Amino acid sequence: MWIDSNLNLILASASPRRRQLLEQIQVPVEQLVVPTEGEDEPRLPRETVTDYVTRTAHDKLIRTANHWHEQHPNQTMPPMLAADTTVAIGQTILGKPQDEADARRILTALAGKTHDVYTAVAMVHQGHEHKTVVHSTVEIDGALIDAIDDYIASGEPFGKAGAYGIQGIAAAYIKGLAGSYSSVVGLPLYETAQLLRQAGLYR
Repeated sequence: MWIDSNLNLILASASPRRRQLLEQIQVPVEQLVVPTEGEDEPRLPRETVTDYVTRTAHDKLIRTANHWHEQHPNQTMPPMLAADTTVAIGQTILGKPQDEADARRILTALAGKTHDVYTAVAMVHQGHEHKTVVHSTVEIDGALIDAIDDYIASGEPFGKAGAYGIQGIAAAYIKGLAGSYSSVVGLPLYETAQLLRQAGLYR
């Protein structure tokens, strides 16, 4: 449970799903979004998927923390958390779809196969950064192939890593999951609570 009722966690994300997940475990949240160019950060040469997702979560955290300090000079920053979710097949990253054709390409690659989902969480409190990365695997039924056009028409694939939302319509095609369901949604709750406990914010 959250310890200090007078202190809110700043969520460095516009994601309503991440906010809802934090509120599910009774963490008081304020969202702060720093505009950036593009949805997905470029991958560095020879960077593994795990290194990529960890770096992008860290970069989001630092960028948002710097923005907060610019807006609130000489004030102590509340605890801040950022996360990044990446979908991959092996070491090939499948990002957020740019358009319908890109969504169709990604969903076709996922249908009938098992893929990897990585969510990295980075949090800073009182000058100390805490990090974790969670790996899950998801198997999507091959029947999705026949429903791709309808699924794209629903609008759900857009703005989501891997062009699907496990908490939405796509759940009808999720054949199996090993790992953390909440991590695939966008924030691993158990591991996030562990970070909050390490920071002395949660019991």
